[in-house]
Amino acid sequence: MASSTRVRMTATERGEQVLHAAVSAFAESGYVATRTDEIARRAGVSQPYVIRLFGTKQQLFIAAVHRVCDRIEEIFRSARAEAAADATPEEALLALGRGYNVFLTERELLQVFLHGFAASADPVIGNEVRDRFGLVYQLIGDLTGASRLEVRRFLSTGMLLTVMSAMQVAGPDAVPAPWATEIMADLQANGD
Repeated sequence: MASSTRVRMTATERGEQVLHAAVSAFAESGYVATRTDEIARRAGVSQPYVIRLFGTKQQLFIAAVHRVCDRIEEIFRSARAEAAADATPEEALLALGRGYNVFLTERELLQVFLHGFAASADPVIGNEVRDRFGLVYQLIGDLTGASRLEVRRFLSTGMLLTVMSAMQVAGPDAVPAPWATEIMADLQANGD
């Protein structure tokens, strides 16, 4: 009889596993419709264990939003690092804009962020989402040296792409829609 050895995960590793499952579940169903027992099932743990790790569904959602925002910031920093150190603000914004190619393939990031906006009527979630959005806004300005107007335009375009991604008319699995194709062509032609 062959013995199988199971490697036990640490609580930190299980927490990461649960958080990964939470990002996926919240991306699909949002804050209100996602149940902690569904997250537990996806993570291969019990629902009480999810609660023991994160306290409440609200705290788990906030952790998922933070994880997503950390990844968004990481993508922007990486995109900026690929541009020349002496890039103009316009060139730096173009470099950050290329980060949206990553966002469109990692759609869960954009979906969780959108669900965070929608759940912001909850005062605790709203405070966290507003703070993180503000940090992303500030990071864009810091990384590029762009004016407030340029940063606002960049974020506006990003939000348009986020919404289009949620509608599945932008990104690698986009459903063809003539109006979306037109918008994407305009964005590419204008370097947005």
